[in-house]
Amino acid sequence: MTKDTDSREIVLDVLMEILEHSAYSHLILRQALNKYQYLDKAERSFITRTVEGTVEYLIQIDYVIDFFSSTKVKKMKPVIRSILRMSVYQILYMDRVPDSAVCNEAVKLAAKRKFVGLKGFVNGVLRNISRNKETLVWPDDSVRYSVPSWIVSMWNKDYGTETANTVMASFLENSKTIVRLNRSKAGKDEILTSLRKQNVQVAESGISEDMVILEKFDYMEGLEAFQKGYIQVQDISSALVGEAADPREGDFCIDVCGAPGGKSIHLADKLNGTGMVEVRDLSEYKVSLIQENIDRCGFDNIRAKVWDALVADSDSIGKADIVLADLPCSGLGILGRKPDIKYRVKPENLDELATLQREILSVAQTYVKPGGKLIFSTCTIDKKENEENFAWFLENFPFQAVDLEEKFKDQFQIDTLKHGYMQLLPGIHPCDGFFIGVLQKKVE
Repeated sequence: MTKDTDSREIVLDVLMEILEHSAYSHLILRQALNKYQYLDKAERSFITRTVEGTVEYLIQIDYVIDFFSSTKVKKMKPVIRSILRMSVYQILYMDRVPDSAVCNEAVKLAAKRKFVGLKGFVNGVLRNISRNKETLVWPDDSVRYSVPSWIVSMWNKDYGTETANTVMASFLENSKTIVRLNRSKAGKDEILTSLRKQNVQVAESGISEDMVILEKFDYMEGLEAFQKGYIQVQDISSALVGEAADPREGDFCIDVCGAPGGKSIHLADKLNGTGMVEVRDLSEYKVSLIQENIDRCGFDNIRAKVWDALVADSDSIGKADIVLADLPCSGLGILGRKPDIKYRVKPENLDELATLQREILSVAQTYVKPGGKLIFSTCTIDKKENEENFAWFLENFPFQAVDLEEKFKDQFQIDTLKHGYMQLLPGIHPCDGFFIGVLQKKVE
């Protein structure tokens, strides 16, 4: 058995879990990479790219297979369907792998999985696609960008076709690994020196001095700066929540939906050893993820607890200077990092999530002391969950929007900053899709 075949078998198993058994792509891929740590970096990179690419381009890949195959994708046996999908991705998007090798390995894989009788079918479909790939024409933007048609229609309506296409194209680009520096733990020069000693390529984000882009590293967990809590993996958009919150030393902060803890740790870092951040989430498992990050970073001014954000905590009413409400959402702003989201979410989910957000906000706002701030954020670009709920909140609670123009005018030219919120769009802004709104409780 060759190393390449080993890698392809792993890819097949992971894709079967994701596409046939609805496993979350980022979780199942991480589990596989941890299990096969003994593989060299090139093989793990092949596994990662093939899995992520196949999921990312799934609508387009299925269109291509259906175009060239007499048996449609939905009618195929699950193993054959997954072998063809991963192979078509390689043929269309991985130039370093010769098409002939892709076809041969797919045939071997079919035989190895006890489908000897379908070797000819697999070979015929893939070689037909390989011969004709230069002639492919996409029938619409849903296939071109591999985004469900209902989402394409919604974004065209909300943002216009040009912006929607820019957003969708950006999701198909390689996501960057961005980390935030915990500056209260170590100086920037010390952190960057540590990273470069391990041959990590570091580039400035261009948005914040505390955010840098990492390349050419193997495992995040193997970096000294990560082990010592000097860095936290966090997209620029997510880190802007802490900047918008702008805590003062000594503040008491509550994060009502905090797992895995990145935003809360940012607040603790900005508090510089003072105050307290109480970060909560629904389950013991989620809180354990938070606690892992707290323990690694070593902050004393942050604690984690299990608490349902929908349940009012009478002991916290009117106590918090800052409440973070990073709310459950459709996740449509982070399709570049978690592409399977676009196949899971349905139109009716947006209404359900918008309602859930209102219920959480109704509870969370009670914890804010007069003059304190509520930070409302999501990782989606759906207006129903974002702008509409922001407006609803202002109509129903004694809060006012905080003008964000002075704070963010150097980074972003967004008209709504003066109205207390910003909708960040991938491809338009250099980060994930994210909504951030800042509200201040009125002093009677």
